[in-house]
Amino acid sequence: MKNRTPREIAFITALYVAVIAGVLMLPAFLLYTDSWEPWLIYGITVILIFAVAWISINTGIEKFIHRRIKLIYKTIHRFKTQSGNMEDLDLSKDVLGQVNTEVEEWARSNKEEIEQLRKQEQFRKEFIGNLSHELKTPIFSIQGYLLTLLEGGLEDPKINRDYLERADRNLERLTNLINELDEITKLESGERRMEFTKFDLIKLTDDLVKELEFRAKESNVTLTVRDPKMAVWVEADRSKISQVLTNLIMNSIKYSREDGGETSIKFYDMDENILVEVEDNGLGIAADHLPRLFERFYRIDKSRSRHQGGSGLGLAIVKHIIESHGQTINVRSQEGEGSTFSFTLKKAKPQ
Repeated sequence: MKNRTPREIAFITALYVAVIAGVLMLPAFLLYTDSWEPWLIYGITVILIFAVAWISINTGIEKFIHRRIKLIYKTIHRFKTQSGNMEDLDLSKDVLGQVNTEVEEWARSNKEEIEQLRKQEQFRKEFIGNLSHELKTPIFSIQGYLLTLLEGGLEDPKINRDYLERADRNLERLTNLINELDEITKLESGERRMEFTKFDLIKLTDDLVKELEFRAKESNVTLTVRDPKMAVWVEADRSKISQVLTNLIMNSIKYSREDGGETSIKFYDMDENILVEVEDNGLGIAADHLPRLFERFYRIDKSRSRHQGGSGLGLAIVKHIIESHGQTINVRSQEGEGSTFSFTLKKAKPQ
């Protein structure tokens, strides 16, 4: 049912008042009048009652709305638009319904905003906690090694060089962590611009596989590139895509099976884009980890990642690089059956 406007409410109410007054006066006119003049007075009286009632009720409603409803509406409008300016209420429209709609929208918007702020606050707490832990571990290690050397270990040829090398490795880890954080910050802010060029993606992948083959053999992992002799030309930042592929391949090596694993890089023609898949038959990822896999410092196996020198920022950087190309990256995985990371790149005409 359509809601009445304030003026419609005033009109109908005044009409009811006039009808009721006319009905109440009618018996007196029927009993004590025998000419047409009193009936003329009766009609004029009913009309005057209607007019006075309509003016009084309409004025009362307008004052109520302007003093009460308009204050609420104006407050909501100011919060929504960050401005105190608002047009006057049009009382020929459904003001109450409009205010109700505004209140519902404002409440829904605030609820979503509060929920988003809670998520951001939780993310901030986790990020600060993870960052603190990541910085603390190598710093405390370096501090321990240097303190041992200062307390006499420097004169001991059996430990001085060993401890200096350990401190250097931790310092390198710390430097890599800071560099990766700086990389993500620049990617997010747009400061790090992509340098788009045309290059053969399969040749780049084949070169990377040859470079990483030694690391793969150490972990008993076989690396393969599908159709290594064909050419797939893409338009992208060659160094950044090299970083993406290196990170994904290294992850597949880190989380490979102990009895030997396989990692294959595949390419699919998707009209305007090329789909790249890095597939392995390793440990896989549980379903509850997948939504947060590309977050900073998020790890599935924290102890193993730290033992192998992972910072927990690799996949976050990969995601930012791919998104900076205007493309997307996805992962599908089943625990115990391996994982497949896939992303797209824009095709380019062969040179």
